[in-house]
Amino acid sequence: MESVRRVLVHLSKENSRPQRAKFQQSIIGHFCAASKDSLMVNCGLNQHQFLISDTEFAGSRQVLLQRPPFCPIKHLSDAQAASLPAETRDRGVDVGVAVLLQSACRNVLLTRRSRNLSIFPNLWVPPGGHIEPGEQLLDAGLRELREETGLCLQDGEFSWQMLALWESVYPPMLSRGLPKRHHVVIYLLLLSPESHQQLQMRFKADEAEVSAYTWLEPQVLASVAATEDGAGDAKKVAEDLPPVLRITELQHGSAKTTTIPSATFLNTVPPQGKDVERVSTGTKFALQLWLDTLAPHTE
Repeated sequence: MESVRRVLVHLSKENSRPQRAKFQQSIIGHFCAASKDSLMVNCGLNQHQFLISDTEFAGSRQVLLQRPPFCPIKHLSDAQAASLPAETRDRGVDVGVAVLLQSACRNVLLTRRSRNLSIFPNLWVPPGGHIEPGEQLLDAGLRELREETGLCLQDGEFSWQMLALWESVYPPMLSRGLPKRHHVVIYLLLLSPESHQQLQMRFKADEAEVSAYTWLEPQVLASVAATEDGAGDAKKVAEDLPPVLRITELQHGSAKTTTIPSATFLNTVPPQGKDVERVSTGTKFALQLWLDTLAPHTE
């Protein structure tokens, strides 16, 4: 019954009939050499399926699809794939949507996921979640934004565009365990004419999903996006940042403004052991694409 309620990834190569992606199947690897980590694809919702294809189809958009070099599915051996529990292998590849909300002063909203969530707990990400059958991508993004932050945006109050797709796996490295979840995340950019102060006045965040939130400016986010997981040097980037950044923490139904070290946002994914509070790898990818949209206006 669960698969009926979930929108799953389907793949079509060279105009072949769309097939449901297998959990242990590399989405990027389906279309190109296993060594590649990004390519342009065509995508769109098609009869309660999220279709990814190497050719155009009715209603499709062409966007960048990317994954991290250390993507567990990329490095999964046949023996490891065979050892996955049957309920995991049968899940397919889920679809998620994440909303980069930019205020009038070009600050972007990030939320810290609750420590009690089953995947990617305590990470900083944009608001987002699953797509319900029958929903359009934007509708799903707006619903998730409303459910997590209480912020309701009406038609005509914003403009938007699709930024890119991200192949996401949890845990994020094979050294930290076999994959339990496999998603394609659709990053949407929403541009609001309101300031972040005006938007925040309407906040009523859901503590079950969000433990904190913050609005960060382009200079800070450029440093965050530059800390490449597995290869970046956060210490050099941190020199350009203030020592602390202001956030709003949620606890027992109340919201309190506090500060945390800027270095927290520059943490990278640990190869082993417990995860640390950090900005997710996919979020850094999306932030860099967002920064690229600002470039013509900052020259």
